[in-house]
Amino acid sequence: MQNLFRLAFLQDKANVIFMGGAGLGKSHLATALAYEACLAGHTVLFTTAIDIVNTLAVAQSTHRLKAELRKYTSPSIALIDELGYLPIDKTGADLLFQVFSQRYENGSTIVTTNQAYKHWAKIFNNDATLTSAVLDRLLHHAETVTIEGKSYRMKDQIEEP
Repeated sequence: MQNLFRLAFLQDKANVIFMGGAGLGKSHLATALAYEACLAGHTVLFTTAIDIVNTLAVAQSTHRLKAELRKYTSPSIALIDELGYLPIDKTGADLLFQVFSQRYENGSTIVTTNQAYKHWAKIFNNDATLTSAVLDRLLHHAETVTIEGKSYRMKDQIEEP
């Protein structure tokens, strides 16, 4: 983690994926990393995966897709939170692919997800080809941080056996 906060991954336009269950601090760590990048003068966009899908679907239907895609492809870092938490249809999967594809080697992407890579086809509407293409671009230059443990939010709610 300390190495990531040195921000060397930004020079390489590499990606960071925080993977783990709910309540383990993925978004917190990703936001802290993005904040550190802001302090160092980098541009950052924070969004959720489903917000990207919804925004781009509207832009596509109003013939503004190219302009709207620039919002997601131009910052030094795009922090895409909660990938895999909500289902994405075929159109949404295709639109999200465009973001990952256009950011590939042009900017760093930070992703938080609750799904292991082997389950990402579910995220992308069970399209194995599209999933493979996304993973190929995202993981080519990437650091994966897997977080395990019990949910911080549920720590006082779950009784120990």
